[in-house]
Amino acid sequence: MDFTPSNRRTTLIIALAVWLGVIAATQTVSHRMLAAQESPQAAEFPAEFLHWIPDSHNPIFTGAGPDHWDVKIRERGWILREGDAWSLWYTGYDGTKTGRRMLGYATSSDGLSWTRFAQHPLDDQHWIEDVQVLKVDDVYYMFAEGLNDQAQLLVSKDKVHWQPRGTLDIRYTNGKPITPGPFGTPTAFYENKAWYLFYERSDQGIWLAKSTDLAVWHHVQDEPVIGLGPNHYDAKMIAMNQVLKHDNKYYAMYHGSGSVEKPSVWTTNLAVSSDLIHWKKYPGNPLLPEKENKSSGILVNDGKRYRLYTMHDTVQVHFPK
Repeated sequence: MDFTPSNRRTTLIIALAVWLGVIAATQTVSHRMLAAQESPQAAEFPAEFLHWIPDSHNPIFTGAGPDHWDVKIRERGWILREGDAWSLWYTGYDGTKTGRRMLGYATSSDGLSWTRFAQHPLDDQHWIEDVQVLKVDDVYYMFAEGLNDQAQLLVSKDKVHWQPRGTLDIRYTNGKPITPGPFGTPTAFYENKAWYLFYERSDQGIWLAKSTDLAVWHHVQDEPVIGLGPNHYDAKMIAMNQVLKHDNKYYAMYHGSGSVEKPSVWTTNLAVSSDLIHWKKYPGNPLLPEKENKSSGILVNDGKRYRLYTMHDTVQVHFPK
């Protein structure tokens, strides 16, 4: 071959082109392999549920302070958006360990600035805390804890006047009532004319029961559907906050704790399921730094995006990054 300067330049150019082609092909394969590795998790856990920035105006709702019936607020409250109308139900009390937990209500036009309802508390006769509200047709259903952590149901037509329906009747798969003791943080999900109830027993696991009439609830299985651990953030205590459906998958917002000392430090976490029974915890839990001690988290769609609200012992809002 004639290695004149011109030919040498041509040979170098060809060699360089081949080398660059090999690199491009290698990068393409690497990117495809990486995408294949990441896509299952991306599909299971949408980015819009995972990364949050606290609003600079937090907290957006707190206890009213001294000389009020709701000196402090506690545990899970519930936010429901209906168009431009936002509702917040919360538990207020006098700040003492034994003070009766009573139901409060506030409204908003943006989910950020809240006005307490004039008639407070809504119910001063019953112990009501750790509340969730679902609207089905034209009825509002409130699932809450009563005295001694007994799950209960209340119903309303106007969001303000609530009629107690009593303690929930939950039974094992063999039809016998569950053993006496605390069973709280009731979290309901409604689909295809069936009700699903998630609840905890002394924060040691999350159980699932099903009902078609709201009168009797039967376990789907007698073992917890979500258990403790194995990681520190929910190794000691766990409770469900919310179940929602998104892109044909079910997502659970739950709180957990690895604390052995009091007061407990709580975390806000996410899990996914395809059938409401088998759940996979998000590998990146907790969603917020453990040191922030934020729990009772729920997701609320504001019409454009989801917001993450945490509610124990102040209401704080977080927006997607």
